[in-house]
Amino acid sequence: MTIQTSYTHEDIKGSFLYRFTEKAMPILVWLTITMPIWLSPFHPAVAAYFILAFFIYFLYKTVKTAYFGVISLRLLQSAGKIQWSELLHDIPEHAKLEHYVMVVTASASTEKLTHTLEHIQSQVYDHSKIHVVLAMEARGGEEAKERSHQIHAKYKGIFGGLLTTFHTLTSGEVIGKASNATFACKEISKHIRRRHLKPENVLITICDEDSLLPTQYLAYLTYKFLKEAEQKYCFFAAPVLLYNHFWKLPFPVRMQMTLSCVARLAFLSMRDDFIQISTYSTNLWLLESIHYWDVDIIPEDWHIYMQAFYTLGEKVKTVPIYMPIVRDGVLGPSLRKTLKARYEQEKRWAWGATDVPYAVARFFNSPHINFWTKLRRLLYLMEVHFMWPTAFFILTLSASIPSMVNESFERTVMGFLLPKLAATILTIATFFLIFAIYFDYSLRKRVNIETGWKNIPMLFIQWFFMPVVSFFFSSLPALESHTRMLLGKKLEYRVTEKVG
Repeated sequence: MTIQTSYTHEDIKGSFLYRFTEKAMPILVWLTITMPIWLSPFHPAVAAYFILAFFIYFLYKTVKTAYFGVISLRLLQSAGKIQWSELLHDIPEHAKLEHYVMVVTASASTEKLTHTLEHIQSQVYDHSKIHVVLAMEARGGEEAKERSHQIHAKYKGIFGGLLTTFHTLTSGEVIGKASNATFACKEISKHIRRRHLKPENVLITICDEDSLLPTQYLAYLTYKFLKEAEQKYCFFAAPVLLYNHFWKLPFPVRMQMTLSCVARLAFLSMRDDFIQISTYSTNLWLLESIHYWDVDIIPEDWHIYMQAFYTLGEKVKTVPIYMPIVRDGVLGPSLRKTLKARYEQEKRWAWGATDVPYAVARFFNSPHINFWTKLRRLLYLMEVHFMWPTAFFILTLSASIPSMVNESFERTVMGFLLPKLAATILTIATFFLIFAIYFDYSLRKRVNIETGWKNIPMLFIQWFFMPVVSFFFSSLPALESHTRMLLGKKLEYRVTEKVG
């Protein structure tokens, strides 16, 4: 297989296709949102059929999410009953593997990092094979060094190794997880060569500072890695559930986190479309082959997948780990700061739309990949970042606009039926909220988040506010990210505020 390594991210961003798509994608989003207004005066039927098709597609996506959510939940429950560490006794090859758990942090407190490392310490796995890397930022100054000293003092001798790196931002880099992770991973590469280890036998787990790994995670990861025929080309990812401090979160944030967790559960079983989020694992050979993370990007999880796919080819995939990882939900010192932080977090996630021009540009310089395979990957990426900012506007406002803008259309059969058909489809889709409520309850039970009797009414009442919450904490921040991309205004990385 040919490995394509001649294109840097700087080359890609300077290409015509990248610059064209960088403008075309947000323009398409804005044209779609405003389409009922500007198209209805001239071609109201065309606008109506587009709106109806959008509603039908949304219903299809809703049913699909419920279907795969059921599958994922069953597999997650089954995986939770297995002692993965015991299965490794029958696979002697596991002894050659070493785990480096990289905790990427900018400003987390010693208490927060200690909580994360406690879960790494609780792994049912040979601790001499576990190496913890604190990937810190040099801009943290003496405070960061002090936190590192405290962690080293507390965990000395517990793991096979405990390293700290201090990343200094250099020219061409942007502040964020990617540049820090690349710096730390290069240090890991040096470290394993001093130990005469092979990169393909080194598994890297990239954690956020609040990622709480379940006790069997490394054993499960090792088992899945050894069972994969093309293990060198794989990422491995578990559903990341933002359930920590769940009942302390304001209900709009709690509700948005719930929707996010349900979606992540369903994605787990969508094998062809599953891409890792936030906390994930792979092997060092893969990371070295693609020269680690591009250092001038902000959302790094999907981007590193795209880097690997367009460089190494269609063997690259993300393998699901049916074992939930818990992270903190957004919680600031006040309601206003919490809501603002949640908005900024969603905006940062939606900035992943910059992966679309990257993928389009790489599409045409990757002849080693099957055309239909990479077309499917590209269309999926575009669909996600197209639906994100547009769905609210089309689903809540568009069905009544053609008749309002064009009075003659109201007297046609389609003009009469469109609002009724749209309402019927939304009613059917709303029925599937039952699945979301069930998935949410089951997942929280799985990670020991108790639901008191006094909380039960709000779990049902909150869904009446879903349109408002979706607008302010999903569609609007996504639309801002697209608009920034259109206007050439870069997004600055901000660490999400989490108290607790």
